[in-house]
Amino acid sequence: MSPSLNTNSSGPSKDEGAGVSPQNKTSWSSFLKSIASFNGDLSSMTAPPFILGTLSLTEFSAYWTQHPSVFVAPASEKDPAKRALLVLKWFLSTLKPSYSTRNDKYGSEKKPLNPFLGELFLGKWEDEAGTTELVSEQVSHHPPVTAYCIQNAKHGIKLEGYNGQKASFSRTIHIKQIGHSLLTITPTDSPSAPAETYLITLPNIHIEGLIYGKPFVELNGCTYISSSTGYVAKIDYSGKGWVSGKKNSFTATLYPTGKEKDVLYSVEGQWPESFSIREGSGKHGSVIDTYNARTAPITPLIVPSLEQQDPWEANKAWEKVISAITKGDMDTTNAEKSKIENAQREFRRREQVEGKEWERKFFSRGEKAEEWWEVLVKGVPGERIESEKTGGVWRFDKEKAQGARRPFHDGVLPTG
Repeated sequence: MSPSLNTNSSGPSKDEGAGVSPQNKTSWSSFLKSIASFNGDLSSMTAPPFILGTLSLTEFSAYWTQHPSVFVAPASEKDPAKRALLVLKWFLSTLKPSYSTRNDKYGSEKKPLNPFLGELFLGKWEDEAGTTELVSEQVSHHPPVTAYCIQNAKHGIKLEGYNGQKASFSRTIHIKQIGHSLLTITPTDSPSAPAETYLITLPNIHIEGLIYGKPFVELNGCTYISSSTGYVAKIDYSGKGWVSGKKNSFTATLYPTGKEKDVLYSVEGQWPESFSIREGSGKHGSVIDTYNARTAPITPLIVPSLEQQDPWEANKAWEKVISAITKGDMDTTNAEKSKIENAQREFRRREQVEGKEWERKFFSRGEKAEEWWEVLVKGVPGERIESEKTGGVWRFDKEKAQGARRPFHDGVLPTG
């Protein structure tokens, strides 16, 4: 078991903050005590600048598609059960980029920059899968919610979704992800054929290694992928690995909707490392495929240069903050962050006075789920729309997107 935080001791233990530089150890100890005693959603707390990463949460949407060929593979499979299996394989391939990349790069998890309302992150991947395009937009700030759409027209595949996060503390930091994703496959060789849809739920997170100053992500609970073709994938995350004795472990099964015991395929492994896919259930079925998350080739995301970016695009908007974090200049980090945060507060105050609402460029808000949700959610125990916690139900708006052009907010800057 990971050590719990002891906020009643007279001083830090010899291991506390072992992963933090000497000049920041006192701040780290104070931060641990403050989160342990904080009442409410931890995402509203201001973190010490030295644990900030240089990525905004809007950029995290790109983790869905670091492997475009795996993303589009289901579109070429004719058998619906095998197609659902390829969707499961793709989803599992996204876990390492989504939840372990920062740890690999920095040696520990870093707190991302909190996006401001209207922040955008746009890019594309180009490889043997063709062109895969990404749009990510911060559609709500209170509560914070990021919406995204990733699509490859050549293969007729599109992922869209939105998620917010609610963080709390109990022995460590727990993060509940609120929202969902929808994968749609439209047959390119038969445009009149109905599209196929997959409802994807999001894993809950807890942070290990806090007391040592080397935090890393563990996933817990279970998530589901429910398809319109009548198959459900269930993924169980075992955290520290009570089954295999290894951290970041998981098992997954694919079965016909409503028949959980009739397992068609099973998967087992560690999501930042590798996994094996078998026919049937358990370890007795024959291995039909494997995936190595460490060696899988990554297609780089192509993002416009800073000179080409609009002031509302993430890298441009946070340019001075990122530069200061990289240099270890915490005073400038704080000052530049404050310029954006204060300007955003003034925007919201002015909108309230004038009775206006911020214009989203790529997404629109609904208040309830569509009919497809009601059908697919039957395969997902306990799942429900929590629009009150995400400021609505957010969907990609094709008409808006077609009209969105730089400059996105002519003459208006994120800093006011």
